[in-house]
Order: sequence, then structure tokens, then C-alpha cells
Amino acid sequence: MNNTASLLKGALLVAGTSIGGGMLALPVATSLGGFVPSLLTYFFCWVFMASTGLLFLEVSTWMKGEANIVTMAYTTLGSLGKWAAWIIYLFLFYCLNLAYIVGCGNLVSQFLVNIVPAHYGSLLFVLLFSPFVYAGAQVISHLNVMLMGGLAVFYAAFVILGAPHVNSQHLLYQNWSLAMVGLPIAFTAFAYQGIIPTLVHYMRSDLRLTRLAILIGSFIPLVTYMIWQWLIQGIVPTFGAGGLIETLQKGENAVVPLKHFLGTPVIYIIGQFFAFFALVTSFFGVTLGLLDFLADGLQLKKSSANKFFICLAIFVPPLLISYSHPHIFLEALDYAGGYGCALLLGLLPVLMVWTGRYVHGFKGEYTFPGGRISLIFLSLFVIFELACESYIKFIK
Repeated sequence: MNNTASLLKGALLVAGTSIGGGMLALPVATSLGGFVPSLLTYFFCWVFMASTGLLFLEVSTWMKGEANIVTMAYTTLGSLGKWAAWIIYLFLFYCLNLAYIVGCGNLVSQFLVNIVPAHYGSLLFVLLFSPFVYAGAQVISHLNVMLMGGLAVFYAAFVILGAPHVNSQHLLYQNWSLAMVGLPIAFTAFAYQGIIPTLVHYMRSDLRLTRLAILIGSFIPLVTYMIWQWLIQGIVPTFGAGGLIETLQKGENAVVPLKHFLGTPVIYIIGQFFAFFALVTSFFGVTLGLLDFLADGLQLKKSSANKFFICLAIFVPPLLISYSHPHIFLEALDYAGGYGCALLLGLLPVLMVWTGRYVHGFKGEYTFPGGRISLIFLSLFVIFELACESYIKFIK
């Protein structure tokens, strides 16, 4: 494989990991700030998440083989880091799992309206798609190729058909004081760092190409999200009946309000299919990750019986919550990004690099630039985000 092909595939691996269900929440979560502030939020989030991805790359050069996040945390931060990574990882992935089960369940209910009661949508979705998770990565990898193809096709169709319906007047609203409200979900939408060890191995430890793959691969979602933001906020007004603020209050995804503002139903239907493909691909990624993580952490062989009980642990808790909270999609993603991604994919790599470099004296083939100053700025950004999230959630 030549360098160009390797770089392209590596960048697409990063982009494909990032782009998913979180995208459906972005225009709704950032609607309070407006279009231009949301673009600035995305840009800063991209800079931050690209930087922490490169920090994970630095840590991976200190490890032997494909070390996961927990192993990295244990090597650099000891037992305390290991258990913190364990707890935060589970919190993050269960929040994401809950969000995607609720989101997919709501779509199933809409597809089968008057056939399946709304509160059974999540259960039906899990019954239909959990067997693929039980079957394992080999089966899902083949299915995922078709799903990603469908995702790309319906996204392109939505952009082409939706663009003429954009009203530029809807994009003029700005409220900079509320621009940070959407940052937690933006963290989730730009998350990919868990695949860095796999990426390094795939790129055959060519660190120059790996850095480029991280930067280019994380930039692709930025462009994708900006176009998506322009379409949704240009078609759906921020205020008024059925607008983005009302959608935010109901905890629904960005496709739902389109039905109130499009004269032709075909664009709304395309949007629904795009939403379904985006959520299902994310659902498979998260649940497979949880299956491997729990099996590895609990030191269980992936026998048929063990996989069955692990699947019960993966699906039963979110199903119980989804039954009593059918509109928790946005809130679950908000908690996932605001705390899970911020701590696990934001603060943890800063602490690992700081401790590895300046306490243990680890040196690898790659060092993230900027020394202590860049690490301090990145940590302050995380602390600022956590403070904003906690203020909005528990104080205001």
C-alpha cells in the first residue's frame, strides 16, 4: 500500500469514527447560540480534539503493541488512573449507548407509527439489532460497509435536495452568551481517540502519516458538521412552533422538525433514513466497544454464555431507562460529552503526557509541541467546559 492510499484510509478511519449519531444533536444543541457562534464552537472543538488525539499518539509511542486507554492510564498514572479510566469509560459508553438506543427507538416508532406503540420502539430496535452485536465484529464489519455507504448516499441526497430550501434570514440570529451550550455534544461528535493505537498499528508506526491522518481525519467532520449546521438552521427557524428551541426542549434530533418546514415530504424521509444510518453505525461501534471492554476488564472468555450475559449487561439498563425516559436522547449525549468525553478524551491525555514526560521521563518518537504551556492551555479548556456544564446542569 503506498503512502497516499494509507493516509486516505487512515484519515477516513478517524472521520468515520467521529461522524455518527452525535451529528443529529448538534444543530439542536447549538441553536441557543445561533449559526455563526456554533461554527466557532465547532472550530475550537476541532482544534482541541485534534490536539488530544495527538497527545494519545505521543502516549502510544511509549507503549508496546496496541495498548488501550486503560493500559495507557495505568502505565502513566498508576492504579488510580486505571480505575478512573475504567469508571469514566463505562460512564461515557453507557451514556452513548442509551442515547443511540433511544434515538433509534424513536425512529422505529416513527417508521411503524400506528403499528408499534411509541414506548416499544427501543425494545423492538434492540431485539432486531442486538443479535449482530452478539455475533461479533466480523459480522458487523461487513454490515457496517453497507451502513456507511447508505449514510454517505443519504447525506449527499439531503444536501443536494435541501440546499434550495435554506432561508439565509434564519442564519442571522446570534447569542454569544449561549454559544458554549452546545460544546459538550460537540465533544461527543468529534470523538475518535480510542482508535489511536489501532491507527498507529494500521499505519505501520509511520508517525508522520499518522499525524496527518489524525489532522485530516478530524477535519473532515468539521466540514461535514458545518454544512449540516447550515442546512438545518437554514431550513428550520430557531424560534416558534416546531422550531429548534422547541425541538431542544423536547429532546429530539435535528431531523424531526424538518417535517414542519418542508413542502415536499421526500426530503424529510431522506433525512429520517440518514438519521437511522448515522445512529445505527454509532450504536454498533459503541456496543462492540463495550462488549470488548467488559470482556477484557472482567477477564471473561468470549464464550456463547459469557457473551449472552455481557449483552444483557449492555442492553438491559439502557432499555429500562429508555422506557421511562423516551426523550432523553439529547440529555444522554450532553452528559456523555460534557463529562465523559471531557474527562476521558480531554483531561486524561493531558495528565498522562504531563506525568509521562515530566515525572517518569518517558520519551518516544513523537512529542506534541508546546511543552508545558500547551498542556496547561488544554487542561484549562477542559476545566472551563466542565465548569460551564456543571453551572448549566446543577446551578442555574
